[in-house]
Amino acid sequence: MAIPRQLPNAITIVRILCAPIFLWMLLADGGADGALRWWAAVLFIVAIATDGIDGYLARKYEIVTDLGKLLDPLADKILTGFAFIGLSILLELPWWVTIIVLVREVGITVYRFMVVSDHVLAAAWMGKLKTLAQGVALSLALLPLWTIVGEWIFWVNGVTMTIAVILTIASGIDYIVSEVRAARSRRAG
Repeated sequence: MAIPRQLPNAITIVRILCAPIFLWMLLADGGADGALRWWAAVLFIVAIATDGIDGYLARKYEIVTDLGKLLDPLADKILTGFAFIGLSILLELPWWVTIIVLVREVGITVYRFMVVSDHVLAAAWMGKLKTLAQGVALSLALLPLWTIVGEWIFWVNGVTMTIAVILTIASGIDYIVSEVRAARSRRAG
């Protein structure tokens, strides 16, 4: 079965378009744990899950494009960035966590666009692991599970968020080291 060549990129673009809708839903009721909060969390979870779907389709049907290599990580950063910002606006996540994450994400994204004429910087395994950890941590933080299971879930949220932040920093360092090595190799060759 053939699929349209641009389907993976279309899925990625839909993920980008979901981000502002998600943020509005999260903030619309001022952080109340009502229906909008649940729907915001569900939209985030569905949108972040499509990250695996578009990549899978592109690889399976051999329709990986340079545009997709740029858009896919950008979509992840927009969606997760909005989630970090939303949680900090609601005072559910310290701003310093959001700032660390955003500095790394914006820095890598700007660098990707700076080198795009030279080479496309695709997501590395550590970056993918970081995105997975952020997706899990943010999903747990967004879902108002404390209304169902109690406040012990805040401890779980803290652990998963700590892992996500550590991987965010580590993957940023990994990108820098990899690019420095690649640049040295290109100059030597």
